[in-house]
Amino acid sequence: MTSGPRVHTTSGAVVGTDLGAVHAFRGIPYAADPVGALRFGPPQPHPGWRGRLTAQRSGPAVPQSASRLEAVMGSRDGTPMSEAGSLTLNVWAPAAAVSDSRKRPILVWLHGGGFTSGSAGWDWYDGARLAEAGDIVVVTANYRLHALGFLWFPEIGADNLGLQDQAAALRWVHGNIAAFGGDRERLTIGGQSAGAYSALALSCDPATQHLGRRIMLQSTPFGIRPADPSVARRTTTTLLKLLGLPPDERAAPMLRSVPVDELLSAYGELTAIGPSGQVAPPMYPVRDGAGMHFAWHAAAARALRKDVLVGRTAHESTAFLAGGGTPLPDGAPDGPRWRAATAAVFGDGLDAFTGALTAAGGSPHEYCFDRINPERPDLGATHCADLPFVFDNLDAYAGAPMLGRVRGADRALAVSWSTAVGDFVRTGHVQFR
Repeated sequence: MTSGPRVHTTSGAVVGTDLGAVHAFRGIPYAADPVGALRFGPPQPHPGWRGRLTAQRSGPAVPQSASRLEAVMGSRDGTPMSEAGSLTLNVWAPAAAVSDSRKRPILVWLHGGGFTSGSAGWDWYDGARLAEAGDIVVVTANYRLHALGFLWFPEIGADNLGLQDQAAALRWVHGNIAAFGGDRERLTIGGQSAGAYSALALSCDPATQHLGRRIMLQSTPFGIRPADPSVARRTTTTLLKLLGLPPDERAAPMLRSVPVDELLSAYGELTAIGPSGQVAPPMYPVRDGAGMHFAWHAAAARALRKDVLVGRTAHESTAFLAGGGTPLPDGAPDGPRWRAATAAVFGDGLDAFTGALTAAGGSPHEYCFDRINPERPDLGATHCADLPFVFDNLDAYAGAPMLGRVRGADRALAVSWSTAVGDFVRTGHVQFR
């Protein structure tokens, strides 16, 4: 399929899909394939293409194992995965924005998944309805995950590579989004869970903080501080041992050629070594590494001069112990154990963050999402439960235990939520209708 809306980027022309009120451009490369000599190295510019790129299908997901949150979100079996072609982004723009002279605000949104799983190309995060509801341009981007993105081995170039990928995507947006009808001076950086953690990093790091005017943080795990470099180093050493590789620079060429399935298997073993129920993954952004040159949450808030929308679900913690489909015990989701777990990772840090913002003269918009699937009251409003509503993509989550059967009130809530997000991206204010 080659007919459709056409846009010219710095890498070449792209042909998207006409969805009526919205045009979609999927699977646009923003960096060179991170393979061969570029594996475990910083993202490099894409060489571009001749002719027109058919941007009508999302790029492959970064190779990954099944998410530990499948028990609440549902499975993504059958997802195409490949390191080659994985550093891509997707753009949804109001149809008029591609042709008229009025530039629309932009939301660059980063998926969650504990820095270990997820893909911007999944229909869960399709931005068409959100773009239409808000009259905004929506962008989602892949970034490297698990060891591919967060192995701490600066001597060979492995330095918070996932964050560097996100920064590269953001710079691509700044350089190209006008062609899609976007106004880069009115850009919101947003995300959920690990994506929110990343959005905060991008909004605070001196190298990228000027690229966004607003920030939208969903279920940020404020209680997980950036990894200590010495701890990250030991984790890297353990992974190298599991792979049978030397614990120094001699491992570099072997790391760049080890089959990705072996890498994922070793990462799974690394995960299994950690404590049961631990929220932090084995590898995630490291303090003082690329993209993490700032003090964490409350201190960052005092220096954050942006419009802020921040919030969480009412019962975040139940998602992390909901495996097997068995109803959760011990008074979930409102028992003291669950409230304490949610507060420790999500709630207390959020309160400190918004308190610091307010003390610094800011006026953050704060929310708590509390819609519960009546068929699974033990889950409560668990981690990720707000995602179907933010994107108004309820049907994409069919069968997800956190959602359950969709009723008319749910569809109305999804319209209200996506419209409110659009309001924030446009104006910096939130109003539920």
